[in-house]
Amino acid sequence: MSKDYPTKEELEQAGVKYLAASFVDMHGVPKAKMVPIHHYDRMMEGSELFTGAALDGVPQEVSDEEVAAVPDPASAKILPWDPEVAWFASDLRCHGKPFEAGSRNILKRALDKAAEKGLGMNLGMEAEFFVFEDTEDGTFEPVSKRPQLDKPCYDLVRLLDNKPWLRDIVEAVEEFDWGLYSFDHEDGVAQVELDFTYFPVLEMADNFVFLRMMAGEIARQHGYFASFMPKPLSERSGCGAHYNMSLYDLESGDNLFATDHDPRGNNLSKLGYQFIAGVLKHLPAICAVVAPTVNSYKRLVKQGSMSGFTWAPIFCCYGDNNRTNTLRIPLEGKRVELRAADGSCNPYLGGAMVLAAGLEGIANDLDPGEPHTENMYLKSEAELKEMGIETLPKTLEEALDAFEADPLSKEVFGEAMFDSWLDFKRQEWLAYMNHVSDWEKERYLKFF
Repeated sequence: MSKDYPTKEELEQAGVKYLAASFVDMHGVPKAKMVPIHHYDRMMEGSELFTGAALDGVPQEVSDEEVAAVPDPASAKILPWDPEVAWFASDLRCHGKPFEAGSRNILKRALDKAAEKGLGMNLGMEAEFFVFEDTEDGTFEPVSKRPQLDKPCYDLVRLLDNKPWLRDIVEAVEEFDWGLYSFDHEDGVAQVELDFTYFPVLEMADNFVFLRMMAGEIARQHGYFASFMPKPLSERSGCGAHYNMSLYDLESGDNLFATDHDPRGNNLSKLGYQFIAGVLKHLPAICAVVAPTVNSYKRLVKQGSMSGFTWAPIFCCYGDNNRTNTLRIPLEGKRVELRAADGSCNPYLGGAMVLAAGLEGIANDLDPGEPHTENMYLKSEAELKEMGIETLPKTLEEALDAFEADPLSKEVFGEAMFDSWLDFKRQEWLAYMNHVSDWEKERYLKFF
């Protein structure tokens, strides 16, 4: 195939018969229409139309003009589990113009603002997920039947026990040349992490959406299901999708976060610290987008897993190679890791929010102060108060309040998506609050 993207003829030679013009709803879940490959040229011009009112977070009335999916040819991927189909990430257009509330368009607008300053953004997302199987009693259980450990993280035997299904996912990732450099068993049960290289943020968002779908479909072929739910097991660690971020010069491609002359000792440039300061300023609102579910905030707790600390961030602070900070600068510097993000996020919306916040930090020459190198989990409330460090939102409702109050949210999302997304999430929280859980029944049904 050609270097930039496959042509129609190359796809036909590869055995492709059908094409999917795909975009995401507000949750980052792919939607599409499929066409026979002889319809390639018309599809690439936006022939496939969708009624936005039928979807979450594509804010339209039933009477509105349909949105058209215009594929990005460079995003083409042949499905490893169904090679007769090629998938294309698509932009939404309406009345011949970019649809304001399209997730991919929202990220592109943030990138346009960065480009005005000669900047681009790279993003690497760490993929953590569970693979379970359904049981006859309507629940689920880990695929591996070996006795579980109190501390299963990095356990080789349990990694090998999951090899049959994991191998197929790894080989599929390798087909796309994503620079996979490691994978391991995580701190959960039947939980794995795949680590691959970073990409320009738009391409990374496309890849992550595709990866979630691919992991689910390959697991299903083995009779299992993949879950990117942030916290499916209350007694185990949850699933993050850490954002590893850097800015680069659009002309030279140079990493503008990298320096050998950092007086704070983190190999991070002044621009990098300004970016961090902007993200910290808007971190509560950003949380609502990168940790967007009720369940997300059951992951963002200090303790609770059987292995001790949860490894999840809970404080609005940054530091060096120290996983108790929400923003971490790894040993080599050159990038910043946002640890609050989880696998349930819409990566286009999350990428747009962190980029816009970072650009504000740069424009206003903000400084985040000195990095925290100590174990923040061990700080008392009094010590945290004295240091001026607040906690992340503790619930989705708190995060939504911060999102609604922060002017950056509407600036990034646009009014239509801001209103639609916030209304849906408010209803999601209300539905959760009105639900009577098993925990409540077990605790209170016969208590009084």
